[in-house]
Amino acid sequence: MVSRLPDIPPTAKPAQPKASAPRKRRRRQRRRMRVRRLPVSVLPTMLTLGNVLCGFVAIFFASRSPAEADLPFEWTPLTFASGFIFLGMVFDALDGRVARLTHSTSELGEQLDSMADMVTFGVAPAFIAVQLVGAGVPYISGDADYLFGRATLLIGCVYVACAALRLARYTVEARVKRGADPNVFKGLPSPGAAGTVAALALLHQHVFFGGSGINAEPWLVDAAAVGMVAVLLLTGLAMVSKLPYNHVMNRYIRDRAKVGTVAAYAIIGLLLMIAPQWSLAVGFTAYALSAPLGALWRITRHGR
Repeated sequence: MVSRLPDIPPTAKPAQPKASAPRKRRRRQRRRMRVRRLPVSVLPTMLTLGNVLCGFVAIFFASRSPAEADLPFEWTPLTFASGFIFLGMVFDALDGRVARLTHSTSELGEQLDSMADMVTFGVAPAFIAVQLVGAGVPYISGDADYLFGRATLLIGCVYVACAALRLARYTVEARVKRGADPNVFKGLPSPGAAGTVAALALLHQHVFFGGSGINAEPWLVDAAAVGMVAVLLLTGLAMVSKLPYNHVMNRYIRDRAKVGTVAAYAIIGLLLMIAPQWSLAVGFTAYALSAPLGALWRITRHGR
């Protein structure tokens, strides 16, 4: 006689095999990683957004007239505009490092960083230079339309276009050439070009409006305007060149450094505290000229 097996209720579910202890532990670790990584990954994005907002605020201050602006420290609007360019450089230097430290790099972050750099290091410096020169609206009747104003507007457009090409080329090269030297840039980086323009604009405002004692002769004002436009053109062309520029953050700012390097950092910090306008102008101008002078030195020394 065959014994009958007990009927299984239709609502009953088959028994699930219990998860092993290591598997449970791995699940808990993954949940903790997601919870820990979610708020931290927002920080690089906020830093990048801080960069683009600095560019917008710089453009806003540069558009203001000194006569209608009663600003703190008796600074001019262009002084504040240049300062926000440097603040944007701080955000730009931090967002990439924070993203790598928190393992939250993404393609969205790369695209957002390029767009932020375009505003802060592309459009804002060109607008500051045009406002500093005081170029009027071209092709209208009156004293505002003159040849130098037209040339200034044209060179400002060249700078913006070169910055766009520089950022697009950097994005493509970063994807294709994974084994390239991380300590060298091909062409002047957009923060370096923007820093050169902003530092010279900062020095211009300090010399002519900061009570430094230099007599603002008309010929001196005109020479400064021509020099600013020339710097705008040369830095724009340097961005799309193939000249090798050192990556300052990767090459010189590290966790460990020699005693001489630390002493150099201390001296630079003291110079920035004593004479920030002159120190920034000399430092960024020297960086912008480092690659052309190095190439000229190699040509004259080795013939190549």
